Amino acid sequence: MSHGHIEITGARENNLKDVSLRIPKRQITVFTGVSGSGKSSLVFDTIAAEAQRQLNETFTTFVRNRLPRYGQPNVDTIENLSAAIVVDQRRLRGGTRSTVGTITDIYALLRLLFSRAGTPFVGYSNAFSFNDPQGMCPNCEGLGRTRELDLESFLDRSKSLATGALLHPHFNVGSWYWKIYAESGLFDNDRKLEDYSEQEWHMLLHGSGTKVPLTWQGGTINSSYEGLVVKFTRLYLKKDEAEMSEANREIRDRFTHSTTCSLCGGARLNQAALGCTVHGHTINQLAAMEATELRRALAAIDDPVAAPVVATLLERLDDLITIGLGYLSLDRETSTLSGGEAQRVKMVRHLASSLTDMLYVFDEPSVGLHARDVQRLNTLLRKLRDKGNTVLVVEHDPDVIEIADHVVDLGPHAGTDGGEVVYQGTVPGLAAAPTLTGRHLRQPLRVRDEVRVPTGWMTVRNATMRNLRDLTVRFPCGVLTVVTGVAGSGKSTLVHEGLLGQYPKAVTIDQSPVSTSRRSNTATYTGMLDGIRKLFASANKVSPSLFSSNSKGACENCQGLGVLYTDLAFLEGVTSPCEVCQGRRFGPEVLRHTLRGLSISDVLGLTARQAREFFTARSRAEERIREVLRSIDEVGLGYLTLGQPLSTLSGGECQRLKLANELHRDSAVYVLDEPTTGLHMSDVGRLLEIFERLVEHGNSVVVIEHNLEVIGAADWVIDLGPGGGSDGGRVLFEGTPAELMTAPESATGQFLRRTHGSGEPRRHGDAPGERRD
Repeated sequence: MSHGHIEITGARENNLKDVSLRIPKRQITVFTGVSGSGKSSLVFDTIAAEAQRQLNETFTTFVRNRLPRYGQPNVDTIENLSAAIVVDQRRLRGGTRSTVGTITDIYALLRLLFSRAGTPFVGYSNAFSFNDPQGMCPNCEGLGRTRELDLESFLDRSKSLATGALLHPHFNVGSWYWKIYAESGLFDNDRKLEDYSEQEWHMLLHGSGTKVPLTWQGGTINSSYEGLVVKFTRLYLKKDEAEMSEANREIRDRFTHSTTCSLCGGARLNQAALGCTVHGHTINQLAAMEATELRRALAAIDDPVAAPVVATLLERLDDLITIGLGYLSLDRETSTLSGGEAQRVKMVRHLASSLTDMLYVFDEPSVGLHARDVQRLNTLLRKLRDKGNTVLVVEHDPDVIEIADHVVDLGPHAGTDGGEVVYQGTVPGLAAAPTLTGRHLRQPLRVRDEVRVPTGWMTVRNATMRNLRDLTVRFPCGVLTVVTGVAGSGKSTLVHEGLLGQYPKAVTIDQSPVSTSRRSNTATYTGMLDGIRKLFASANKVSPSLFSSNSKGACENCQGLGVLYTDLAFLEGVTSPCEVCQGRRFGPEVLRHTLRGLSISDVLGLTARQAREFFTARSRAEERIREVLRSIDEVGLGYLTLGQPLSTLSGGECQRLKLANELHRDSAVYVLDEPTTGLHMSDVGRLLEIFERLVEHGNSVVVIEHNLEVIGAADWVIDLGPGGGSDGGRVLFEGTPAELMTAPESATGQFLRRTHGSGEPRRHGDAPGERRD
């Protein structure tokens, strides 16, 4: 057995069909295949999960009980694993205290710089931390903003306490909190609040120090009196964000308004930290600069004391800039980053590590990247490999596939039709292979020759939002328009804030989650489940409610979820199948009822494509279900099961599910944000067919996209740039794809021209624009 390979024998996780393969170590291996072919099941659910599980097993029982529990994947053996670092597209958490600077540790280096070279001397590095009491602003406690109770939304001054003057739902008439005021004896409960004296008003809002005897459940309890502002501040504003339920956060936001901190001006730090400078800049001024500007400012520092820290800072910033995030500032909150940005920020953290022989696992790192920035991404992936690490990448982008030392192609199709290794070897070998991936690698990029004539124009005038530079842009009606440009160039701002601001009735389909509920699934979101339940009820002469996993038919142990969730506070939660129903969600009395031989659980386990074959009867109810299933299949999601929880879908899958729900409209404006995210090359063609059909029905389709195939298929292209952040915000080009290829300023045009070339497919090893005879 060679220790130069990861040896996998008999992998059967999810749809994997007894997969066995050898993956070379200390090389870049790219896993390709259509969505649902088994890539993630193999890479994340088998290899990475087993590596993390075995690492956790090295700790004591005491420590393991405080770590996430990873179940053993369904595989016979995995040999020669290294410790794994998974860099995925999950949004970065951490609340308002987490920024790009803190998550990458670049801000920690900046604090160290100010503690050593700042004047006047303030203290050690924690004196410049807005998350440390020694450095944070005492007024806003390091948040930069303060929340205050909005009395206008909290109180109805035209009413009395007895008639419901307190509008907050937890202070309703008769509630515990309401009794504290109504039974205090301090107020006339029938007097309108607008008639209160100044003393009564102050007591209502800010009073304290009084005990109020309250009758509750047959007894008396002495409760401390707190004015409304005091109580609300303690209950909702002083409580840690992580400790609050989603419902309480929503209530807090409804009855408060947020303002910039009056003491620190939003800088988060105390006055001592804000008074310290290095080379004429305060730390908050540097943190507010874009990474490219910050690098220039730091490079100008010539203090010998600061030299070692500055050198490390410049190296970290170079990584951030190289990966295409030079437009981000260190004070940017991580919660505002997209999934692709979040993954690239995580990557920057690991590039500074001196660990070797690690296993790095990436989930489509090219998501959200312009073709220019994909080349930079490839540089960083090679850098990780060259340090002696094994790099596994799940990817669809041909430019990332090209740098692979080894490729594993899964398929041949999705779901039950996938789960097999259909090719493994070199990239030139894949390009010659008879697989879906191989065939599409061989296809030349096409650019539309005959474009459609617009039926009108939608004009955005004098747009100055964010980095847009007073733009006036025309969007054609009745055609396919693609808005492109490098990351941070202003594409989303122009479309979401500019176009949609003026045309709010447009059908907007973005990558935000379609639901936050664990109970929502493909069938409930699309409305199919109601029809399916009625079909089961009619066939078995029982109530439709019996077939709802949210009511009496649900498994009592898991409450109809099919899984049990364990919350590990600040660690990643753990999901395990329900041992009672074995993940089937329903009780045994429900599962006895069938429709054409299948139980409700069996039907929810069908993929959309399988369900189209199952619902064949010519009743109107089944015909409506088939229409929905056809739309799901058309957008490339035929592999999703009807019962798949929406919380497990990627951003791209969420977007395509929304599109399936909105497909059959006429004379509408459709706006889509990077719809090819997570799509295999073969599915991009299907997506373009949908766009064509939408336009043929009189719709206007506007797409924000980096994919060169989509750009080449457009009738009209709007290209922004030339860079990101302050270097962007300009329109570089407006016109047809053919004209774009001759635009001198446009990086998009250059890559479209180079990739299109003479119409031949690009071969492995060719840089864009270089082809072998």
